[in-house]
Amino acid sequence: MRRGAALRVIVIALLVAAIVTAVAIFIPWLPDQASSEADEIDFVFWFVTAICVGVFAVVAGISIYAGIKFRARPDDDSDGPPVHGHTGLEILWTAIPAVLVTAIAIVSTIALARNDSLPDEHLRVHVIAQQFTWRFEYPDHGELRSATLRLPVGRAAHLTMEARDVIHSFYVPEFRQKRDVVPGEVTNLIITPTKTGDYTIQCAELCGLGHAAMLQKVEVVEQTAFDEWAEGRAEEMEEGGEVSGQAIFAEQGCGGCHTFGPAGSTAEQGPPLDNLPELADRAGEPLDQFIRESIVNPDAYVERGYPNVMPPFDLPDEQLDALVEFLSGGAAEGGDGEL
Repeated sequence: MRRGAALRVIVIALLVAAIVTAVAIFIPWLPDQASSEADEIDFVFWFVTAICVGVFAVVAGISIYAGIKFRARPDDDSDGPPVHGHTGLEILWTAIPAVLVTAIAIVSTIALARNDSLPDEHLRVHVIAQQFTWRFEYPDHGELRSATLRLPVGRAAHLTMEARDVIHSFYVPEFRQKRDVVPGEVTNLIITPTKTGDYTIQCAELCGLGHAAMLQKVEVVEQTAFDEWAEGRAEEMEEGGEVSGQAIFAEQGCGGCHTFGPAGSTAEQGPPLDNLPELADRAGEPLDQFIRESIVNPDAYVERGYPNVMPPFDLPDEQLDALVEFLSGGAAEGGDGEL
């Protein structure tokens, strides 16, 4: 290629690179960072983006120049001259991508290794995924369970995750971390929040009819606020020495599928629990017996129009009794409430 042609290709490539870079930088493609792991992931993202911009600019520059310079004239029906391949160029455009791909692999490996490094002082959280809700247990705090993931800011959290039915995927955009949750396996994820605030867990794996509604709240708070919540939640789980059915309803994720006024839940993947007396009548069973059987053996009665995706719940007798009492009492009253 002659010097003048090469300069024109370079100018076109620089213009394309400038336009694409502006699109990448000045449009806010990514949400705000809210974890230390997000720094590593965003660095890999922009490292790969810079390489892609450069490669695209070169290819686009050559393509635009060639399309203008060597386009066929309207009255030209002749064949172009035969051109033999250029060995040097072939080696060059093979070697450069190999180097770039190797660089991406090295940077990605370093980022993943750093994000998988777990400090000695960390919070353990056990995550249970099922259609269509998330549940959280805190082994460091006894029997503490919650339908909302609460994390202290500035402290690493080690999430061990399991699925009760199908494959799910745990993802919080601000944390950048994402990991599949697979039945029969325990997967791990480390998150170190850096900003207090409320965030949303999204299931990033199509998991069924209620996939789009499988959203759960994350609250990142100061360590003192987390400790106060943990102590208060433990007391809430036992009201006057008795297990709270409303707390069991929340921590078992029932509101992820069912509408139930006394609990303030409005999901529609399963039959509305405000209609439990009517459902029990159709099943020909007493209300309490119908509710108990539906919890431990969901296949015993399946309401028309609602394919059963609910797994059996193996709850301790005390918790099962409290949940049945809460559901039967709330359904009989038919009142509205807020959890």
